[in-house]
Amino acid sequence: MKILPIITIPNPILKQSSFHVQEITKETKDLIENLKATLHAHPRCVGIAAVQVGILQRIIIVDVAQSLKEHRNNGLLVMINPDIKYCSGEISSREGCLSVPNFVGNVVRKKKIEVEYLNINGDKQELKTSGFEAIVIQHEIDHLNGKVFLDRVISLNTDVFRREN
Repeated sequence: MKILPIITIPNPILKQSSFHVQEITKETKDLIENLKATLHAHPRCVGIAAVQVGILQRIIIVDVAQSLKEHRNNGLLVMINPDIKYCSGEISSREGCLSVPNFVGNVVRKKKIEVEYLNINGDKQELKTSGFEAIVIQHEIDHLNGKVFLDRVISLNTDVFRREN
């Protein structure tokens, strides 16, 4: 497993849409293992998308157990071709991102989601979740669609803050 370098803004690849994974190959599984290693190499990091390491494939890894706060937690999730099928409610939270290393921002997202995806074996999965885990999944799916959290803040003047180390 390798820890992969993170692409940061203003790199234009972060604005591109990722491609659906057509077949789960050995290379796909190797990428997933490297994404896991990269995620866990960054303290308090709870999600990563393949595009953040320069690979335009619709793959995300989410592990909200890395957060210091208590919340709903479905463990380490490997999501290939994730697609939100249902969402409801709204929740506002402060988000940060490996690809936007110096800033955090207030973002409004859906409180509850239902997402379909393929697992590492290519089996179709469905997940209903809410709160922080739902926020993280939405954040990572945004990456697959060429968006970073800065694209979702209401005001760049009042809702973006310099990250405290």
